[in-house]
Amino acid sequence: MSTTIFRKGLNLKNVVADELARDYHSQLIEQIRSNDYAHRAGRLTVRLAKEFGFCYGVDRAVDYAYQTKRKFPEKMVYLTGEIIHNPHVNKQLRSAGIRFLSDVSENITNVTENDVVILPAFGVTIASLEQLTRCGCTLVDTTCGSVLNVWKNVRQYARDGYTAVIHGKVKHEETQATASQAITTSKGRYLIILDRNEATELCRYITGSISKTAFNSRFEHAYSEEFDPSRDLERVGLANQTTMLMSESLAIGEMVRQAMIERYGEANIDEHYRSFDTICSATQDRQDAVEHLLRSYPLDLSIVIGGYNSSNTRNLARMCSGRVPTYHIAEPDCLISNSSVIHLPVSETTTGAPSKNTEPWLPSRGPITIGVTAGASTPDNIVGQVINRLVEIAGTDAQ
Repeated sequence: MSTTIFRKGLNLKNVVADELARDYHSQLIEQIRSNDYAHRAGRLTVRLAKEFGFCYGVDRAVDYAYQTKRKFPEKMVYLTGEIIHNPHVNKQLRSAGIRFLSDVSENITNVTENDVVILPAFGVTIASLEQLTRCGCTLVDTTCGSVLNVWKNVRQYARDGYTAVIHGKVKHEETQATASQAITTSKGRYLIILDRNEATELCRYITGSISKTAFNSRFEHAYSEEFDPSRDLERVGLANQTTMLMSESLAIGEMVRQAMIERYGEANIDEHYRSFDTICSATQDRQDAVEHLLRSYPLDLSIVIGGYNSSNTRNLARMCSGRVPTYHIAEPDCLISNSSVIHLPVSETTTGAPSKNTEPWLPSRGPITIGVTAGASTPDNIVGQVINRLVEIAGTDAQ
């Protein structure tokens, strides 16, 4: 059975433009942009980061999903999983009749040649793509170009005999897809590290400070099959999940590079270590905008908006939390009152459930300035609703 794959849309962009505007546009956000990214109401001043919310890749993925539903109104349309990490957007797609293969009630084996399957912005593993191709269904591929660039480089690592050391989250869809690209040849291997702490353990093994047994115990579920650190860490190439924190990725790269120099000597570093920039430009732009916001204005606190399983949103929250009290929320309903907010604590290391803060988090009197940003999967209308809710809570209180 042959498979038709759409990778450049379905020529219905103009047809679905009004639907997209209806579901995700915000007039308030347009006004704030035109007012130098500031909004004032009573005692409240909101400072909006100059880069926030939907990036090009996310906008494209959502656009393609709307086009797909319009192109194939009589067919069953599936997504392999969340198209992006935003609950509002995924709810909208479910409401449009798109079914998610990641749901408990669904299974990829139920897909037939008569169905249409949308591949998300994160991409899918090679095994999943091959399975879908074999069944002969129609595919709409929304994989982000930045992710494709990472795949190209890790495939080159594999061809050249370098193990891909991927800075990312083991269970994240993008990292899983990238890892599958790293083992496309018999020489291909990968190791996934989450943060500086895990990078430290990797470097300790490279320099001979910990045993193979200790290494395997620490990274047991984070490397490819038949991985042998004594063999597969002689030559490594750094890569990233594209939404990780740039400063941490750079630090990890330098840690590994120095460990390789200590082990093999600086004259031989090129034979044992490679790296390239795999943080997408949109992720970096949002991180830079948050840094500018924190540096330029005296903020009392910050609100970061996005899905709790959104890596880039959580990294924005991490950046803010070191400077001002920070609340990572998913939607405006999380802002219950000036003494109650539902948020994911920045200290939370897993994608667990958010907690409810019942202590006063918003000063009840006097002027207050709040910095606001949003992850790359958050649409403008949700950001606008959050700002309106902040005005309701704080904007009209007594001076």
